[in-house]
Amino acid sequence: MESCDVVIVGAGPTGLACGIELKRRGLHPILIDKGCVVNSLYNYPTNLVFFTTPELLEIGDIPMTSLNEKPVRGEALKYYRRVANHYGLDIRQYQRVTKITGEDGAFVANTSDGDGNPHKYAAKKVILATGYYDVPNLLNCPGEELPKVIHYYKEPHPYYAQDILIVGAKNSAVIAALELWWSGARVTMAHRGEEIHKNVKYWLKPNIENRIKNGEIPMHWRSQVVEIRPHSVLLATPDGVKEIKNDWVFAMTGYQPDTQFLEAHGIRFDPETKRPRTDPETLESDRKGMYLAGVIVAGMHTHEIFIENGRFHGKQIAEALAVELS
Repeated sequence: MESCDVVIVGAGPTGLACGIELKRRGLHPILIDKGCVVNSLYNYPTNLVFFTTPELLEIGDIPMTSLNEKPVRGEALKYYRRVANHYGLDIRQYQRVTKITGEDGAFVANTSDGDGNPHKYAAKKVILATGYYDVPNLLNCPGEELPKVIHYYKEPHPYYAQDILIVGAKNSAVIAALELWWSGARVTMAHRGEEIHKNVKYWLKPNIENRIKNGEIPMHWRSQVVEIRPHSVLLATPDGVKEIKNDWVFAMTGYQPDTQFLEAHGIRFDPETKRPRTDPETLESDRKGMYLAGVIVAGMHTHEIFIENGRFHGKQIAEALAVELS
């Protein structure tokens, strides 16, 4: 069993920021991620353009450069690799944390690697920086388990000349719809609301609205999927149930934190706000010695915390731990 001062669960931008701040204070953190470094960003659409500017994605006082005003996915991946190398962060990739036992000052993180081999890490403190991208919001309809249903859009090429249904009307849905349509897919959209979400990126919103207005991408407003079949989809629309031809369904309905994992490890949620209970100064949870960082601090309110503000949690937690562990 390996030992360290702090185990950080999650090696996304917030987890990396936590590791950097701890190392700056002379502590030894180990970061563990079930995927690769910044796994959520890696799973973003290949051609994604960030809504923010480069300086708002920076961590560890390392400047981020971009060819354009807004960085793209590939630039972000390169940047975070460079930061991890610069600070010599101890990152264990492709290990899933199965359970964390013990107590404050004597935790043990149990993990399983890609080959099913177990690993153990002893730590005085634990930081959970697991993000919210792992649990998609389900459609909860028959047929959702079919392999044609996809919750993470990557790139358009495999879907050329295919009949696609995009469910949703936020950024991920709009990006998928436009890229697939540009690449020769036959795209239809369905949304339970009456308009494209107001927070869709300003350079995408008029584009998708024009495609819909011109009939190039049919949109079913105030509609929802009631059944997914091998070669079609049933939609409940204001005009009744319609069956449309379909090869693939992209359910771009958002994501949420893995609350089951959090609750299993002693994290308690406020019944009214649905936020995990944390000390506002230190971000320590109800389980003493276990801290939360990044978007999971907001619980189900995932729109409130992004890389831009979650990256500061590392300093906040590290300052508290440096006092306790000095």
